[in-house]
Amino acid sequence: MIRVINCGYNYIHRDGVRIDRPAGAGNYAFVFFRSHAEVTVGGRRLSAARNSYVLFRPSTPHAYRHVEKPFVNDWFHCEGAEMEALLEGLGFTCDEPVKAAFPASLTRSIMELQHVNRLGGPLRDGIVDLDLRSLLLKLSNWQQLPPLPEKTERHYRQLLEIRNELYSSPQTAYSVGQLAARVNLSKSYFQHVYKELFGCSVSADMINGRLEHAKYLLDNSSLSIAAIAKMCGYENDTHFMRQFKKFVGETPSGYKKRS
Repeated sequence: MIRVINCGYNYIHRDGVRIDRPAGAGNYAFVFFRSHAEVTVGGRRLSAARNSYVLFRPSTPHAYRHVEKPFVNDWFHCEGAEMEALLEGLGFTCDEPVKAAFPASLTRSIMELQHVNRLGGPLRDGIVDLDLRSLLLKLSNWQQLPPLPEKTERHYRQLLEIRNELYSSPQTAYSVGQLAARVNLSKSYFQHVYKELFGCSVSADMINGRLEHAKYLLDNSSLSIAAIAKMCGYENDTHFMRQFKKFVGETPSGYKKRS
């Protein structure tokens, strides 16, 4: 089992900070730099850009200090006999800065880790163990994803929320113009950024969200085709049946009969 020794979220050092561990921390030390910092690892000076992180191994000599003020970071220390094997299996990068692909998600994970650890309870240790493993898996997965284009990275969180909404509310009628206005982008640039981030057009996701829900209802309910069409945001069942056949490859009734 992997356990948290201590954990900190949104620590603000208004006058900066310097941490020096010439013999290592004696445990795995994870630092998420939300401000620009300088990291020294085994005598090497490295730049840790804003929104980068480092997982230091227990015996790695290291130090870090602020480059800008105030200095803000999230962090946790953990230990466990299974850690090294887990990191090796993931090919996890240790002892050097890595740019976080999704900083907001990372900082939320550390905030939740801190909350669960402080809350206590009979199942705390098991939850913390699973949360730590999940976080390391996510970070390893993110490291292997292609980097987001710099120009579109800043829009990722807002557009991801819109994409999730398209799939969770398939009955809602959306226009591209309305969605673009919600994030203060022109319609054409919104469509460009959306496709660059997610690899498909926003219109394709609108259709996919509706049809995925339609397939779920066909698989798991006795509703009529007309009722399902309405629940998936179609004004009439004829349009629904045509679009279903075009993108799924068979009619809704044929799909239901086969499933």
